[in-house]
Amino acid sequence: MELAQGLQQLGEQRFAKLFSAETVLPEIVSLLALSDFAFRILEQRPELIAYLQDKTWLTNRDTPAVFEKSLNEADEPTAFKTLRDYRNLYWLKLAYLDLVASNDIRNSISYTSQLSEVLIDSAYRWAYAQVASVWGKPLDSEGNAMPMLILGMGKLGGYELNYSSDIDLIFTYPYQVETQGGRKSCEAQVFFTKVAQKTIAALNQVTPEGQVFRVDMRLRPFGDSGPLVMSFNAMEEYYQEQGRDWERYAMLKARLLGAESPYWQEFYAMLRPFVYRKYIDFSVIESLRKMKSLIAQDVRRKGLTENIKLGAGGIREAEFVVQALQMIRGGREPALQVQSFCKALEALARLNEVPQEVANTLTNGYLFLRRIEQYLQQFDDKQTQTLPQDELGQQRLSVLLGQTHYGDAVAEINHQMAMIHTEFNAMIGPDGEDEQEVDSRYQLLWEKPSKDVISSHQLFNQEVDFYHLVHDFKQLTTKRKLGGRGRDVLDKLLPSLLQQADKCACEASILKRVLAVVEKVISRTAYLELLLENPGALNQLFKLCAHSKWIGEHLACYPILLDELIDPAQLYKTLPLSGYEQEIRQYFLRIDDNDLEMQMEALRQFKQTHQLKIAAADATGVLDVMKVSDHLTALSEAIVSQCVNLAWQQMVTRFGYPPGANDDEKGFAVIAYGKAGGIELGYDSDLDLVFVHNSDGQGQTDGNKQIDARQFYLKLAQRLLHLFNTRTASGILYELDTRLRPEGASGLLAINIETFREYQLNQAWTWEHQALVRARMIYGQATLFERFDAIRTEVLSLKRERAKLKEEVVNMRQKMRDHLMKGDDALFDIKQGLGGMADIEFLAQYIVLENTHQQPLISQYSDNIRIFEQAANLGLIEQNEMLALKSAYCELRELYHQVSLRQEAKLVSVASVADKTQAIRAIWQKYLIEANN
Repeated sequence: MELAQGLQQLGEQRFAKLFSAETVLPEIVSLLALSDFAFRILEQRPELIAYLQDKTWLTNRDTPAVFEKSLNEADEPTAFKTLRDYRNLYWLKLAYLDLVASNDIRNSISYTSQLSEVLIDSAYRWAYAQVASVWGKPLDSEGNAMPMLILGMGKLGGYELNYSSDIDLIFTYPYQVETQGGRKSCEAQVFFTKVAQKTIAALNQVTPEGQVFRVDMRLRPFGDSGPLVMSFNAMEEYYQEQGRDWERYAMLKARLLGAESPYWQEFYAMLRPFVYRKYIDFSVIESLRKMKSLIAQDVRRKGLTENIKLGAGGIREAEFVVQALQMIRGGREPALQVQSFCKALEALARLNEVPQEVANTLTNGYLFLRRIEQYLQQFDDKQTQTLPQDELGQQRLSVLLGQTHYGDAVAEINHQMAMIHTEFNAMIGPDGEDEQEVDSRYQLLWEKPSKDVISSHQLFNQEVDFYHLVHDFKQLTTKRKLGGRGRDVLDKLLPSLLQQADKCACEASILKRVLAVVEKVISRTAYLELLLENPGALNQLFKLCAHSKWIGEHLACYPILLDELIDPAQLYKTLPLSGYEQEIRQYFLRIDDNDLEMQMEALRQFKQTHQLKIAAADATGVLDVMKVSDHLTALSEAIVSQCVNLAWQQMVTRFGYPPGANDDEKGFAVIAYGKAGGIELGYDSDLDLVFVHNSDGQGQTDGNKQIDARQFYLKLAQRLLHLFNTRTASGILYELDTRLRPEGASGLLAINIETFREYQLNQAWTWEHQALVRARMIYGQATLFERFDAIRTEVLSLKRERAKLKEEVVNMRQKMRDHLMKGDDALFDIKQGLGGMADIEFLAQYIVLENTHQQPLISQYSDNIRIFEQAANLGLIEQNEMLALKSAYCELRELYHQVSLRQEAKLVSVASVADKTQAIRAIWQKYLIEANN
């Protein structure tokens, strides 16, 4: 390092004062010039020059224990001196690494944190031993000494401690017992209070060797007035009943220090629900806005224009942006549940919660300012974040930043802070930003709903229906327990909501749907705040409810889906058909493999989220009816695949692998029938599935608990039914119907694929062969796919007597119509009516069964549209008949989707579809009723 002339002279003078060595050591000269603290330490302990000359320690980031076992019994002066000597030695090393060796700042703050943790843990162990020598130890139920847990807060918790920082600690212990084995006995509360007091003294007290850390305990429950240490139960009760948002914010960085004990997981599990909500948590927005305002006021009041931590665009603003997003989204994204600023920001970028360029800006700015902070504190081991006012400090900082003039160094710092401040303002808005203005007329209407308000202010076209909606909803809310904050948020949201309804001139029925969604979440303040804080989300809610009653009811049933309304660009952006399986795999990387409850919730949330996106794209015309079914089918297949993998891992963990099977080739497959098989799923469709395997039943699994292979696959299928059909907080996954398997409900749930073939060839009814026309294998290894396709072709290729086939198909269709049709002379049943969807499907099945033995290509596809196209290509039907069948089927499916989205009966006027249904009835008559050609 080239030092400026004045610094060089200072360093050489100090070196000459300390050492009589003829050879000047340039690195030591640089250190002495740049750090008054290093000069004081070497002045007190000149023997450390040899330590600094030994370059092997430069690459050694060791954190050796302070105490040997014998020192745990040292008296107080000896213990205090040992701690401070250690601290001074390693802080001298840190100063050398940063000021002379240009250590990377990430490494530096991490190393500072690790060294600090050793000091804190060593002080605690010494204090514990001292107290235990008199009072004995509190023992748990197994006779082990119960520990005191130390929670490191702030930058210490995040492995980002600065050089001369205070340390914020919270002490806790598992539960109340009496101590045993000492000269006296006391309760654990008393014991751990004594340990805490001694620990604080060992670190905080000033001695001739200095001070280890300034210890701040004000973040503990009840602050300065609270007990110094609390049990788990007492802490849990406090945070559940009295914990405030700023304490949640502080707890984001909380980390237990020292050697891990069996109690760590219990403590974290107790604390996590307080810090992270399971939903996207916009309930914190208002409190974060207040915290932001306090930051800005603090900056103005103290004139912190040159403070790189507290000033505009400083370290605290960068941390605020990241920690605010952690609080909002951390409950849904476990990857955000980390203490480190940089790791949290990396996760936010990876999850697309923060654009990568913004993440880069914040990371670079934060680390740059942390490096400046480290330099400022290493000049004299003082806790400062203010740019130097003295000439020596300015010269030091300029040299360290590689600048000739201090003004250039300040310009570089200001540039980084300006970029951080821009992102800070973008988080909640610049100071003084007004909330979205709401017309006072709507405020008045909500406060005192009346027809006079609506008519006098010409609201909602003065329609009486709107008065009743608002009045009745107001009455409903007065009977609900909302709490102070909930009531306040509702009173802010409803005027905005009413203004939005009037602005978009929606019908009363639309407002009714929106209010139904609000009613469902009325006691969940976080969702009310989501709509209040995101006008765009409220706008999307109106838009979707206007398009679809199904979407409104879906949102009301599963309010977690309201999160999806925040970003319209993503809401209407469906995945490519091939993307669902990859997406669900990525989704599950964030979930603990052993948390079955979370896995089941995640499956349902994944389905509901993507169904909502498909429905939104459908309702707004982004997707046509064929594409809608394609997406719903692809979504179901991805979910089936993920469920098989989850069930497989659970089974293998318990029983081991069946003979010849592994994770890639499980020997298990899923066949989809009906709408799933025909790639024609609707929003509320069941899944008709059949499970097959390739095991011959010989041999057993290779796990500790062995079962035969056939039983393994039966249990695997049962496990799948459990994953699908169990009702959780988010409902069932899909209604799974397995009655199309051989022997129906009385048959085995999973059968060998060759047994499946024998049944289809020798025992199956014609209606089962009809069902096979629409069957596809949707999960399984390549060999099973090939075998199923061969079996399906073989069965469909059987030569059938035409007259008998016609009779059985017509009879089956009539039975279905007799049981299911709901239309009348005026209303047409879209699916079951004469010339409806079911007739078209039966026509396709008849064509395949009647012709495959001569034209194998007709059985190639399982969906009706391509069956008709192939039939026309092969000359089995006329070209105009194919066009009529396709046109009618697509139009009827479109109508079916529309009434599904409106949650209406699957009926339309007879006249509206007469031309289509008459054409289908004529084709039906030609091929299935008239005499054989």
